[in-house]
Amino acid sequence: MSLSSSATAEPAPQHNLPLVIGSIAILLLLASLDQTIVSTALPTIVADLGGLEHLSWVVTAYILTSTITAPLYGKLGDLYGRRNMVFLSIGLFLVGSALCGLSMNMAFLIGARALQGLGGGGIFVLALSIIGDVVSPRERAKFQGVFAGVFSISSVAGPLIGGWFVDYASWHWIFYVNIPFGLLAVTGFTIGFAPRGTRVKHRVDWEGAAALSIALAALTLATSLGGVMFAWSSPVTLGLFALAIFGTAIFVWFEARAKEPILPLPLFRDNVFRNTSILSFLIGAIMLGNVTFLPLFLQVSKGLTPTQSGLMLLPMTAGTLISSNLAGFYMSRSGRYRMLPVVGLCLVTVSGFLLGLIDQNTGFVHFGLVILGLGLGMGCIFPVLTTAVQNAVPFRVLGTATAAGVMFRQIGGSLGVAVFGSVFAVRLAAAMGDHAGTVSPMGEIGASAAALDPALHEIVGGAIAHALSPIYWITASIAVVGILFALLTAELPLRTTTGQIPD
Repeated sequence: MSLSSSATAEPAPQHNLPLVIGSIAILLLLASLDQTIVSTALPTIVADLGGLEHLSWVVTAYILTSTITAPLYGKLGDLYGRRNMVFLSIGLFLVGSALCGLSMNMAFLIGARALQGLGGGGIFVLALSIIGDVVSPRERAKFQGVFAGVFSISSVAGPLIGGWFVDYASWHWIFYVNIPFGLLAVTGFTIGFAPRGTRVKHRVDWEGAAALSIALAALTLATSLGGVMFAWSSPVTLGLFALAIFGTAIFVWFEARAKEPILPLPLFRDNVFRNTSILSFLIGAIMLGNVTFLPLFLQVSKGLTPTQSGLMLLPMTAGTLISSNLAGFYMSRSGRYRMLPVVGLCLVTVSGFLLGLIDQNTGFVHFGLVILGLGLGMGCIFPVLTTAVQNAVPFRVLGTATAAGVMFRQIGGSLGVAVFGSVFAVRLAAAMGDHAGTVSPMGEIGASAAALDPALHEIVGGAIAHALSPIYWITASIAVVGILFALLTAELPLRTTTGQIPD
C-alpha cells in the first residue's frame, strides 16, 4: 500500500476559521477536563451513591473507552469526513454527561462514564485533525500552541472546578456543565466548518479495529487495576498483559493484509511518524507521572489543601502556556521544529532531576521555579509532535496519524503511572518502616495523613518525599531518551498549503 497516493484535488470549502478554532478549543477543554475534574469529587460521590469498592472504575471507565476509540475515530474521520464524526462523538459525550449527572447508583455512573469516554476519545483526535483540514502546517503551529495550553490548564483547573462544584453546588453539576458548553461549541462548529457534500464508498477494517480494541482495553485495564485491585503478579493482571500482547500480534497480522487498515503499517517507515510516535509515548509517561504525584507531595508532605495544591501547580501551567505559544510562533515564522523538543526535553531533564531533590523543607518559591521550568519544557514539545506528523504524512491519512499520536500518549501515560506507582509503593513501605500500617493505600493517603498526630504526620510527609524522589529521576532519564529520538527526527519544511477530504 502506497502512502504517497492521493485523490484528485477539489476546490476547498470556505470555513469560518475563528469560529472553528474557538469551537474546537471549547471541545478540547471539555474532553480534557473530564479526565481530571472527577478526582476531587470522588469521596462525595461515594458518600452519596455508595459502592466504594468500585471507586476506581469511575475514572478507569472513561480512560478505557476514550483510549479504545481514539484510533477508530481517526480512521473513520479520514474515510467518511470529520464533520460527521464530530457530531457522533459530541452526541455520545453529551448524552453520557447527562446520564452521569442523573446517576443514582455507582453502576449507572460507571456505565455513563464509559459512554462519555466513547465520545471523549473522538473529541481529542477529531479536534486536532480538523486543524489540519482548515490551516496549513506552517500556520497550524500557532494554534497547536494554544491547544497545548488548553491541556495544561485542564490538568490544574479540573480538580479546582470539581472541588468548587462539590463545595457550592452538587457533584452532579460536574457533568451537567458540559451540556451548555458542548451545545455552544457544536453549534459554532456546524456554522463554521463547511461540508464538502461528496461521498465515497469505503470498506472499514473492522477486524483490525476489533484486535486493536482488545489490545488497548487489556493494556488499559492491566495498568489501571494492577497494583490497585489486583497484585501485579496476580493471574488477572498477567492475563491482561498477555491478552494485550496477543491482541497486538493479531492486529499487526490483520493490518498487513487489510485494504484500508485502521493504522497502516507503512506509516512506521516514515521517520517523522515513527519518532514522533515514540516521543508521544515518552511524553505521556512524563506528563501524567508529574501531574499525578506532585499534588501528593504538596498535600501530604507540605500540608496543603487540595485547592491550595492546585494553585501551587499554576507555575507549571503558566510555563506551558508561555512556551507552547512561543514555540508555535517560532514554527510559523521559521518553518522549522526539530530543535524545539530537544530544548524542551533538556528543560524537563533538569527539572526532573531537581524535583528528585525536593523534601519537606523545600520552599514554595523554590518548588514553583522548578515546576515552571518543567512547564516551559513541556510547552516546547506539545505543539511540535502533532504539527510535524501532520506535515509529513499524506493528507488522506492525516486523521489516522493524528489518532496514533493520541493513542501512544495515552498508552505511555497509563504505563508510566503504573510503573511510577509501583516504585512509589515500594519506596514508601521501606521509608515508613514500623509505621507502614498507619496509612492506607496511595489513593487515600492524603485523607489518612490529615488525621495523624503531628509527630506521625512528620514521618509520613518525609516518607512521601523520599518515595517520590526516584519517580522524578526516572522522568529525567525518560527525557534523556526522548532527546535522542528528537535528534533523530527528520525536519521537513512546514508546508504553507492544506488539503481537504470528503465529509
